[in-house]
Amino acid sequence: MYSSKPNVNTLTALLAEHGISHAVVCPGSRNAPLVHNLNECPTISCHPVTDERSAGFFALGLAQATDQPVVVCVTSGTALLNLAPAVAEAHYQHQSLIVVSADRPAAWIDQLDGQTLQQPGALSPWVECSISLPEWEESGKWNEESGKWKEEHWHCNRLVNEALMAATADHRPCVHINVPISEPLFAFTTPQLPDERVIRSYAPAADYDCLPQPLVDDLLAAQRPLIVFGQLSPRRFHYEAVDQLFSRVIVLHEALAPMTSVSLFDEVLATMGDGEQALLPDFILYVGDAVVSKRLKHFLRRATDARCWRVSLTGQVEDTFQNLRGIVLGDTERTLQALSAKMSKQKWSHSHPRADYRRRWLHLLSEARQRTDSEVLPYGEAAAVRLFEQQLQQMGCGYEVHYANSSAVRLANRYAMGHPVWCNRGVNGIEGSLSTAAGFAAALHPSPSTLVFCVIGDLSFFYDQNALWNQRLSPALRILLLNNGHGAIFDQLPGLEQSPVRDDLVAARHDTTAEGICRQNHVEYSRANDMAQLQDSLGWLMEESSAHARLLEVVTGEKTNSCNCASRA
Repeated sequence: MYSSKPNVNTLTALLAEHGISHAVVCPGSRNAPLVHNLNECPTISCHPVTDERSAGFFALGLAQATDQPVVVCVTSGTALLNLAPAVAEAHYQHQSLIVVSADRPAAWIDQLDGQTLQQPGALSPWVECSISLPEWEESGKWNEESGKWKEEHWHCNRLVNEALMAATADHRPCVHINVPISEPLFAFTTPQLPDERVIRSYAPAADYDCLPQPLVDDLLAAQRPLIVFGQLSPRRFHYEAVDQLFSRVIVLHEALAPMTSVSLFDEVLATMGDGEQALLPDFILYVGDAVVSKRLKHFLRRATDARCWRVSLTGQVEDTFQNLRGIVLGDTERTLQALSAKMSKQKWSHSHPRADYRRRWLHLLSEARQRTDSEVLPYGEAAAVRLFEQQLQQMGCGYEVHYANSSAVRLANRYAMGHPVWCNRGVNGIEGSLSTAAGFAAALHPSPSTLVFCVIGDLSFFYDQNALWNQRLSPALRILLLNNGHGAIFDQLPGLEQSPVRDDLVAARHDTTAEGICRQNHVEYSRANDMAQLQDSLGWLMEESSAHARLLEVVTGEKTNSCNCASRA
């Protein structure tokens, strides 16, 4: 049986009709009719998460893993505001969250009644569509005499269709559906969901042979062309399709692009000195989303004469390198395929300046790779990540790897190899990385052959520890916690060491460990304090079979000397 509330039933029916299959639900009384319906609907899987901040990022992980929009349902009041960080992150990653918030009746907003605030528009900077549904008591069925829907039902149907059509568009925007629900809340008397009208949009197939001629002219005329890859979902791009283009143009990318290896351009830029001018491009094609490297952004901003183009699903002006000339509205892979076809028709000579520019970059990148592969690392975060990545190559089962922000993702850009890297680089916040990985693992569960790893620093972990307070925590989740007792990224900021408050007030120095958190949440725990323990414990972390999620805490810094043994619980 479903709720007695017609607007709740209309929403549930249309979520199912538009193919929504996952919903993260948070506790509350006002949203109980919504949660009840989502659980009753046979095509929707519910994932209960108590902390709304964690729930939003858990939903983001589900969206990443399934490449589909995911519902996150909260009760009225400040519960909705707790979703803002996750929605902002999802917006910049082009991952669709369908925020469904229960609300009090409009008459009681701003009347000093409990859990009431202005909910419509609360997430407006980061959602493409924000609607508030009408309430009505009648069934709202088709009126045979008048030949039309009852007006409130028609309005509700139209609004929900509008929001869900937006959420399922190619560029995957977030949407907010606010649902006022009057008391009584807990009547579940409707035997089946209504047969709702479904509205869909159909975009014409794009003719990717018809690329903007100025873009084609700029690329073919360029002597120093460069393609820069930002973050891209490996679910939406396959680099093999554009090998022809990559064989003629230098491509710079980080671990967040779905390639088989990392190009260590950051190492090249750090040591290039007088050779900078020869490496500057005269043409830049920027695809994907965020780039981690500050060096690359500063370097390309000095290419003031370069013809810079952006490939975008939304057409939004994103002038990251400050020299944008044009935007191609379309899909990354098909755009690059079309450019590859154009370039393949051009005569290719190894004496062409373009070939020389590419060889120069490839030589410097190869040298950077050799230096990185041969460096001897002392026990610490870098050694842990490199050893972790090396052992991943020998895994006997499938795996997905999430890196948290700050130092962790920068280590991925040095050592990650042969697999996609997931990271919340839309806004780059430290919150939610663990919850996102937990949601991702839940989407894959109960697949017995895929593990989901999360490499995370101590501040990110302790901030998001409620990710482990979760009834549906997948045993496939594996956490590599790099705990050096503070925010290590602040050690890398020149000048900050002059402040006497850097360690305690800026870098948040602490002596916390994760052992108690793991014990209370039934997460298996191990700790490493030296290289020998690290090697042994990584094997344990990567074991395919486990009854619970596992966490390996790599303790470094001053605490290392005081901890002489690894422990497992």
